[in-house]
Amino acid sequence: MQITHSLRKLLMASVFGIYTVNAPAQEHDIMVVANIDNQTVKLDKVDIRNLFMGNASDVVLEPVSLPPQTLARAVFNTKIIGLTESRIQSYWSQMRFSGRSRPPREISAVDELISYVSSHKDTVAFVPASADIPAHLTVVYSTAKM
Repeated sequence: MQITHSLRKLLMASVFGIYTVNAPAQEHDIMVVANIDNQTVKLDKVDIRNLFMGNASDVVLEPVSLPPQTLARAVFNTKIIGLTESRIQSYWSQMRFSGRSRPPREISAVDELISYVSSHKDTVAFVPASADIPAHLTVVYSTAKM
């Protein structure tokens, strides 16, 4: 498995509890966007974690994810889910085996993910903070300092 330099730096930062200062700030921030009718909706970390981990939630949206090897997913796992990718994969193995839940659909590229969410009502996804978001999608959460 080949890990990009930026992903390696983020993983090291999360392991040692430090943050690198030579990378653009937006590279380590994500936005959670949704295709919903109510554009004023905002979600908190608990809501988002519940959606993406298949837990019960008052919010009914279909989560869609980027694949594990992307920097945005590493940032999402660290800042929102609070687990490593291997722990998340182990969790989903247990959920699939017990028949309780399935992991979010994975889409390989940010532009494809945005296109999918744009064309499917009641979907939610995380993207890098630097991504161009169409006006009809709602940013329901961001790790960036506003």
